[in-house]
Amino acid sequence: MMKKSILPALVSCLIAGTAFASAAAGGGHGESSAAIDLSHLVTSGLGIFSVILFVGAYALVIFEEQLHLRKSKPVLLAAGVIWICVAITYKGLGAPNVAHDAIKHNLLEYAELFLFLLVAMTYINALDERNVFQALRSWLVGRGFSLRMVFWVTGLLAFFISPVADNLTTALLMGAVAMAVGGSNTKFITVALINIVIAANAGGAYSPFGDITTLMVWQKGVVQFSEFFKIFLPSVVNWLVPAFFMNLSIDKATPKASARQYPMKLGAIRIIFLFLLTIITAVSFHNFLNLPPAAGMMLGLGYLGFFSYYIKKAEKRTYDVDDNPLSHHTRAGLPDVFDLFKKVARAEWDTLLFFYGVILCVGGLSQFGYLAMVSNFLYHDLGPTTANVMIGILSAVVDNIPVMFAVLTMYPEMSHGHWLLVTLTAGVGGSLLSIGSAAGVALMGSARGIYTFGAHLKWTPIIALGYAGSIICHIIVNSKVM
Repeated sequence: MMKKSILPALVSCLIAGTAFASAAAGGGHGESSAAIDLSHLVTSGLGIFSVILFVGAYALVIFEEQLHLRKSKPVLLAAGVIWICVAITYKGLGAPNVAHDAIKHNLLEYAELFLFLLVAMTYINALDERNVFQALRSWLVGRGFSLRMVFWVTGLLAFFISPVADNLTTALLMGAVAMAVGGSNTKFITVALINIVIAANAGGAYSPFGDITTLMVWQKGVVQFSEFFKIFLPSVVNWLVPAFFMNLSIDKATPKASARQYPMKLGAIRIIFLFLLTIITAVSFHNFLNLPPAAGMMLGLGYLGFFSYYIKKAEKRTYDVDDNPLSHHTRAGLPDVFDLFKKVARAEWDTLLFFYGVILCVGGLSQFGYLAMVSNFLYHDLGPTTANVMIGILSAVVDNIPVMFAVLTMYPEMSHGHWLLVTLTAGVGGSLLSIGSAAGVALMGSARGIYTFGAHLKWTPIIALGYAGSIICHIIVNSKVM
């Protein structure tokens, strides 16, 4: 069954690669590829080779669990080779600065995403080290919650936290709780994580801060802040439909309480508040200072940095005692020192580098002129409704962030209701596959070998019901603006 699903996925990947364009295609840096006739580049040897290379790299990502090859490696290699092809092509056209300016713009887009994710992952690692998730597991079990109840609680929390904390951070947080409660029950963990991904993506769709795609739409001025809540009900439908069917596969057993208790360590509650303050800071940077949210997240990392120093002093630890190999002091029987940089080192680097590879790959493909071709096919030949539904499906094959980049760059003429529709589909469409959203990719790294591409694929037909239901709900509820 999985092999039968791979072929259409790869075909969609080829199409998505053309639509997955970054703003570099029209970034306005020096010379512009728009001033060059790109029609012949679509069929050029280097252009076709780049598309084939991207599809091949993504095929290796899909078969990661069988090959045991980290997903970042093939896309990193493909990204480098594709940009060599872009540079050679534009140098031959007498416009070498186009490739230079385009890749710089891609790197800037990635840098903002990278810093945002790095801080979020560092906070998650810090909370984990302070036993926050273990303590929450003990609390959930102590409340007598069954596995099915935990399934609903984590999903509900993911749906309502993601509009504030973004879908990636929320998925990492709730995923850690589900894995802590599930223990060795891999079946429950798999279904719970899929539910969390769907809920986090659906919750993030009706808030400008819930997903990077919604943030881009809001920042572009296409949808105003209050208007995002018009897709609240469609988002609810998107989550509840598959959640209902998935919860039937979970037994009502109550996990046994662990014999070992996990009290939260010094400073755990304060780190939670620092995390919330970091999120508020990132939102404020964008909303009031017109600065990138990633800069606010990095300020939040500074909060944690200073607080980690306090924890060290409070636990009577210093670098001289704990990290100096020549020290004669002993740490026997004492807890490990809280070190901020160890939390940074524990970030899911495979995931972070995977995003680099994908963004650079498709950013390179956009320079060969595929964006105009796909824009004409989707929004002129098929119409905005069909096109926006397909955008959501395409976002499941790759990632919704660059897919939304493509739509905003194309900026097709369509009604306000259709802009809300593409905001919804790009946000929730990524739930169809595990690799379709930052939340899914991150949890694949957190639950390696348990939550996999194949495990998620088994539930794709049920998730598609929720996807279709959310679109129908939007068309009915928001018919006045369609």
